[in-house]
Amino acid sequence: MQEILHSEWVQPQTVPSEQPETVPVMEADILPSTTCLEKDGMVRDEITKLVQSLFLRSEVKGPRRVVFAGTESGSGCTWMCAHTADVLASQIRASVCVVDCNLRSPRLHQQFGLENHHGLSDALHSSDPVRQYAHQLSRTNLWLLSCGSTADNWQTLLASDRMRQRLTELRAAFDYVLIDATPLSICNDAIVLGGLADGVVLVLKANSSRRETARQALQELRAANVPIFGAVLNQRTFPIPDKIYRRL
Repeated sequence: MQEILHSEWVQPQTVPSEQPETVPVMEADILPSTTCLEKDGMVRDEITKLVQSLFLRSEVKGPRRVVFAGTESGSGCTWMCAHTADVLASQIRASVCVVDCNLRSPRLHQQFGLENHHGLSDALHSSDPVRQYAHQLSRTNLWLLSCGSTADNWQTLLASDRMRQRLTELRAAFDYVLIDATPLSICNDAIVLGGLADGVVLVLKANSSRRETARQALQELRAANVPIFGAVLNQRTFPIPDKIYRRL
């Protein structure tokens, strides 16, 4: 078990144009992906801070539909999305649905120990209500919409009008919708989905995610006018001055 350090949601700062662009960062040492949602106290505290900072802020209304996207593969984005949804559901009475939109390499169902049976890709080819494809989990207010049957035309599906309709249905059916997307270094799915949701949370892996890749992801999201709520720094195992994390 790795030691978990403190978490802090760093607010963005105004910097001269010649300086690197900034994004608020949630510093957290979160453990790698597992197949269950058991968390020790320290890990849960870290995720709770993220949930409180992002969704349950008292001074402003928090977002309700959020895309989680890694800048690169292996950042722990799927793990982060699943556990954030679980902790959020434990903090509120409202309904929470976590959606696997990584049709290229779906893994969200594994986090809950479930088979990837009927899910999103099936709903995109059907006229049945999308809620029929969601699985209620151990928490009565937490649901999973897995990827479902794999499809060769997964990128076309996510950019289709049908996907837009299904997300509109999810908005109506659930109070909170958390979406796991394909890493930005692979394709622009997160940008498309972010434009349909309230915005995007980037997931970076400490000592692994490359600075230039993160900068490129920020530039592409901003060019598409997709709101960026912040970045989760995953698996931070030693203290580094905050000023380093204020720049990507």
